[in-house]
Amino acid sequence: MPFRDYIYINEIQGRSELASIALGSHSLQDSLMILNHCSPELKAKYLDKVVSAEMYPRFAMTEPLVTSSDPTQLKISAVLYNDTWVINGTKWWTTNAENAEFTSVMVRTEFDEDVPIHSSFSIIIVPTSTNGYNIIRSTHVLGTHGADHSEVVYDNVRVPYNNLLGLRGQGFLIAQERLGPGRIFHCMRWIGQAQRAFDLMCERLVTRTVRGNQLLGDTQLMQQHVYDSYCDIQAIRLMTLNAAEKLDSGDYARIELAAAKAWGANALGRVLIEQFKCMVQKV
Repeated sequence: MPFRDYIYINEIQGRSELASIALGSHSLQDSLMILNHCSPELKAKYLDKVVSAEMYPRFAMTEPLVTSSDPTQLKISAVLYNDTWVINGTKWWTTNAENAEFTSVMVRTEFDEDVPIHSSFSIIIVPTSTNGYNIIRSTHVLGTHGADHSEVVYDNVRVPYNNLLGLRGQGFLIAQERLGPGRIFHCMRWIGQAQRAFDLMCERLVTRTVRGNQLLGDTQLMQQHVYDSYCDIQAIRLMTLNAAEKLDSGDYARIELAAAKAWGANALGRVLIEQFKCMVQKV
């Protein structure tokens, strides 16, 4: 399905916190990676189970003590011995690693100085049951312990050569293919979350009264909240559609995706705040 068409489906899914899991689209980036780059054996082993939500995949890129916004600095290594990758290093912010069946790990596989840095990294699938895959802790977010964002040490982890995603040195290319759709999937769901909040806000404004029989929605301040939220939702939807059309044309749409995600996150926050303001108004 083209990204532009999928927006309307994912917007509906986004209204529910459980819908993406129930429909197997919670890890759509991983499904696309497996579909486009895995060997037939790995596809047979993982793809159907990921789509049906029977197993959970995870992606590991970020490392401690490294500015991971520049992935060329990543230190974790994978060295090939005969037909086996031996992986050593540390990753963190591996979301929900404790529940994952496998992790797609971004590693350095090429160490020759003649190899361009952006062709020195690969992605390898590591089953979380593999010896040496050690979850150290769930890192705190803003000082609180909430969702699992694990720190994982890879201590002489050994996996077969065929666990390689795509070709050696294609890690950056595959990661970019993953991150672009990942951003737009977030934007799609945010449209649904914002629309749900908007609908709840409007329902309250046309059913609650103030100062006798005046509807809450007849007050100018409440109408301002509706106006601001409506414009934000339309802006998110149009920016996401624009990015989707670029993706469907074969473009990476880096600028459009970055703008839609940054704007969409802030806009969703504004809509939720406007909804809160309306819901707490005294009757």
